[in-house]
Amino acid sequence: MQKQSFVYILFNKSDGVLYTGVTSDLVKRVFEHKSKVIKGFTQKYNVDKLGYYEVFEDIEQAILREKQIKAGSRKKKIELIESINPEWRDLYEDIL
Repeated sequence: MQKQSFVYILFNKSDGVLYTGVTSDLVKRVFEHKSKVIKGFTQKYNVDKLGYYEVFEDIEQAILREKQIKAGSRKKKIELIESINPEWRDLYEDIL
């Protein structure tokens, strides 16, 4: 049995910066973003709210989806977030 994988989009505010990533442990990874333990883009721009995620059974599928989302426009990313999260809530508490 393979471990689940996730593609996710983080934001800092509803009209702000977006970040797309992939992980095999969504709770841990979002916690790392929130805790600012990893230096880089999300730490610099305070991008730490989970706005959207998808679940995959295969890491390769998740990586392909991440690339597809990253290649898309900002408008497409916003549409993905709003398709499941129109209020732009931080979904982190929902996945705990």
